[in-house]
Amino acid sequence: MKAPTLLILAAGMGSRYGGLKQLDPVGPAGEIVLDYSIHDAIQAGFGRVVFVIRREMETAFREQVMAKWAGRIPCSCVFQELDDVPAGFAVPADRGKPWGTAHAIRAARKDIREPFAAINADDFYGAASFLALTDYFAVEQRDTAHCMVAFRLGQTLSAHGSVSRGVCLLGDDGFLSGIQEHTRITRHADGSLWNEPEGGAPTRLSGLEPVSMNCWGFRPSFFEELERSFADFMRGEGGASAKAEFTIPEVVDGMIRAELGTVAILETSSRWFGVTYREDRDMVQAAIRELVEGGDYPPVLAPA
Repeated sequence: MKAPTLLILAAGMGSRYGGLKQLDPVGPAGEIVLDYSIHDAIQAGFGRVVFVIRREMETAFREQVMAKWAGRIPCSCVFQELDDVPAGFAVPADRGKPWGTAHAIRAARKDIREPFAAINADDFYGAASFLALTDYFAVEQRDTAHCMVAFRLGQTLSAHGSVSRGVCLLGDDGFLSGIQEHTRITRHADGSLWNEPEGGAPTRLSGLEPVSMNCWGFRPSFFEELERSFADFMRGEGGASAKAEFTIPEVVDGMIRAELGTVAILETSSRWFGVTYREDRDMVQAAIRELVEGGDYPPVLAPA
């Protein structure tokens, strides 16, 4: 089997965070969050890294990220661009941003021909998550067999505001049957978890629900599904919208319902943490410092 590729979705600008959080140092030697993902991917047997970025970010990424890892693993970048739409479709005049996470993966359709993992640039997934992905790819060879690393809801919250999470629904066969979006999850003072959507009734959650944190494992056939789904999206209301997003959960859900592929849920012992709000940065720094002091990571991940 050809070594899988790590696809890092780094085009988002971090609107709630207030800046380009993908390049904000959190490690003891100035590492950023995605440095830890690259390190763990190398250890797990990934063969190369592809970054999805915006063109205006290219110089910073090449100088601050790609140059750092060039001697350890092949790195390249592709661009998520607003006008990258299927033939016959046009971008609405009032549309100012790209089309979402599934559109970001689609940006790599000409560059990836092997199994690949797709992750967020600003989330820490841990070594066990990447090992689970490579183990799955080594065992499961079907072109339509995909996977996802799931984390427990209660371990994925921010202390500084509400979060959106996709709760995984499992079928009788144990595979993913769908993803239920919860758009405003908060922890109350008594420790209870609630989804409190604007204009909707609140629902209590246990915190044990498996959730998607955008740590996916796909076969190259997924790009065909992206093309079909994006064309449908553009034909519908999304194609005329200034804000609608073409998301990974929506594509996966459609693929499962049409019985065009399966998604296995992979368990991980790794701890997840991420930078949603700027105030989360101190927590992330402390968590990484603890992992370094415990010997999970070296004090310097890659040579400068």
